[in-house]
Amino acid sequence: MASTWWKESIVYQIYPRSFQDTNGDGVGDLKGIIQRLDYLQYLGIDVIWICPVYDSPNDDNGYDIRDYHAILEEFGTMDDMLELIGEAKKYGIRIIMDLVANHTSDEHAWFAESRKSKDNPKRDWYIWKGGTGGGEPTNWESIFGGSAWELDETTGEYYLHCFSKKQPDLNWENPDVRQAVFDMMEWWADQGIAGFRVDAVTFIKKDQRFPQLGKEDNRPYAPLNEACLNQPGILDFLREMKEKVLMPREMMTVAEAPGVPIEQIPDYLDEETGVFNMIFQFDHVDIDIKPDARGVYHPWKLSEFKRTLTKWQLETAKYGWMALYLENHDHVRSVSKFGDDGKYRTESAKMLAAYYFMMRGTPFIYQGQEIGMTNCPIDSIDEYADIMSLNFYREETKLGRAEPEIMEYLAKRSRDHGRTPMQWDAGPAAGFTTGEPWLKVNPNFIHINVENSISDDQSVLQFYRQLIKLRRSNKALVYGDYEEIYAESDEIGGYSRTLGEERWTVLCNFTDRSIPIEGSYSDTIILSNSMEHERGILKPYEALISKYLLPHGGVK
Repeated sequence: MASTWWKESIVYQIYPRSFQDTNGDGVGDLKGIIQRLDYLQYLGIDVIWICPVYDSPNDDNGYDIRDYHAILEEFGTMDDMLELIGEAKKYGIRIIMDLVANHTSDEHAWFAESRKSKDNPKRDWYIWKGGTGGGEPTNWESIFGGSAWELDETTGEYYLHCFSKKQPDLNWENPDVRQAVFDMMEWWADQGIAGFRVDAVTFIKKDQRFPQLGKEDNRPYAPLNEACLNQPGILDFLREMKEKVLMPREMMTVAEAPGVPIEQIPDYLDEETGVFNMIFQFDHVDIDIKPDARGVYHPWKLSEFKRTLTKWQLETAKYGWMALYLENHDHVRSVSKFGDDGKYRTESAKMLAAYYFMMRGTPFIYQGQEIGMTNCPIDSIDEYADIMSLNFYREETKLGRAEPEIMEYLAKRSRDHGRTPMQWDAGPAAGFTTGEPWLKVNPNFIHINVENSISDDQSVLQFYRQLIKLRRSNKALVYGDYEEIYAESDEIGGYSRTLGEERWTVLCNFTDRSIPIEGSYSDTIILSNSMEHERGILKPYEALISKYLLPHGGVK
């Protein structure tokens, strides 16, 4: 496989609303990111993925875009954005942005025209249908709950929204729509960004028959995935995007690609014929929910979790590259989900970092992950801000689900847990703002914050810095072959990375108990999260990274 800069990079995801506020309005801004570039350089990253800062009514925290060529006022100005791109470049840091092209805001100028009349030139830029039997065109349920169709009184027709009703879906069947999106991408490339994280891209193609779908008897609507997710023909749209914009510009791309089965990896990731550089897969982060039952928590085993990661490691190695992650703005904190956010928070946060960071792919760090931020205790639905969580509460309450059960589910799955403000220091509002934070600050900021982490040699932050330096200085940890170790264990996660004469192993204890290990892993330790390793034993949540030199010229 060819060596490229983005394979050797470390990406840091910023959710601007919660990163750093500089004007006291309680909302993070672009100047806040500029202010923290020193910190990001200290951490050691070299790419920033910035979640949407485009002009937006903010129904879905910026993923409902009103103007792709303007910046939402509370984030700053276009001059601030250009300054950020320029200042980051001085630090050797590239910027990638979210490409939100499945839908716009219902306040976008395109949609304002589209809804005016049935014969408006932009009518066909969105998906409009007449009602059926006195109701919606189909029985599809939106990802955020409720009907995926919204009646517009102006023309008496319904428009499709796979997500919020304020996020009408663009009609990608229309070549004018595709070209408008491609023109917008070109414009941002001209501003100096290095690429895109492509949001919800597998939703852009719909089943043009618009069928009624099967549903559970007690639910009014049916999940729309069967008709709107990774539909036949989507690759025609994506290959056009690649040929017209991505390939000529040599842009880095990582696609949010739910619904892509592992068998289809060549179409998406093949280094010659695939459409993207990397994708985010969801098998491991969604292991705790049942795909065929909305809002039902599913207990999981470590062996299942490891299996999801290993199958993607092995399959993508045949064709292309992978994006590595444990958390982002749409998921809860990884130490609360996969580790122990209590007694062993520091140890388990480090262990999880070691486990995913040395796999084959480009590591993504989500803001706060590098200091071991945890899920936030939220006692009332009034403290939630996430539209998905609020809609879930409302819809499930209507269906008769008990409130304690709903709140228990949100405590484990709400997106707000990953969106609480960044914890910079032990001062007011964790150093995030001088005003009232837009979302509750986790009360543990007194102890868990960047300032404390920098001064503590044994902090989660310092371990991430060590991992970054280790990966950057050893090509085997980037390009080496992957082979799983302890595959069937529900206590230990492990694998090897081999390149030429080097073989590295990563062994991680996922439990709060000491576990015996076999072999000579203890003899060649390069990095561990334990102050003092005991030979032949993995202490609770201990991680070992070891290196060997192979005989006979190594493995070719």
